[in-house]
Amino acid sequence: MFLSPLGFGEFSVDLLANVGLGFSVALTPINLVFCFLGTLVGTLLGVLPGLGPAGAVAFLLSLTFKMEPASAVIMLAEIYYGAMYSGSTTSILVNIAGETASVVTCLDGYRMARQGRAGEALGIAAFGSFMAGTVGVIGLMFLAQLLGRAALRFGPPEFFALTLTGLTLVAYLTQGSMIKALIMATRTVGMDPISGQERFTYRTLALRDGFGLVPVAMGLFGIAEVLKNLAHIGSQ
Repeated sequence: MFLSPLGFGEFSVDLLANVGLGFSVALTPINLVFCFLGTLVGTLLGVLPGLGPAGAVAFLLSLTFKMEPASAVIMLAEIYYGAMYSGSTTSILVNIAGETASVVTCLDGYRMARQGRAGEALGIAAFGSFMAGTVGVIGLMFLAQLLGRAALRFGPPEFFALTLTGLTLVAYLTQGSMIKALIMATRTVGMDPISGQERFTYRTLALRDGFGLVPVAMGLFGIAEVLKNLAHIGSQ
């Protein structure tokens, strides 16, 4: 055992050996080809609003049934990554969130597109996605054990403090009605995760899981943009 030069704690020599083994498998020519194909297909499917990375992986899962396990995992991971990035394309160009991670992109990216800077916005999204994904994966390789130990120590006091912090941030950052912000943060529609009691479901199965973030984002940004364009056309 020895100390990490980055100061993140102790890790064994086996970790570096496993990382080297992973790179030796991932950088083979056939796996690089599957990596490129997965990224390309995932990017094309991720442009469809509402499909999302999970839907893209489920839709293309059958392609990997007869592949080698390592190649299949690499291809599915790249499909997920490509779909995760390409959701920002529809957010920037048509103001419709492709998936949950690109909801915030609608706020600034679409405004840049309206100013004739769509290419710049897409480039920034691509560069940011690449850097964040690369740094996140590398950091996770070395911090997975440390994060796992920290997660196992989470108890009722920590969950209470986390919930209180979230409500405090919502109250602090909200502009306008405080009551609407608190109602939005409490998530009162759906089945209670502790007691199992249904809340405002009106005996409808579709509402037992609450409101999904993707439909809400598409309705908030997409439908609003469509109605705005229709009103603009009607006024001409």
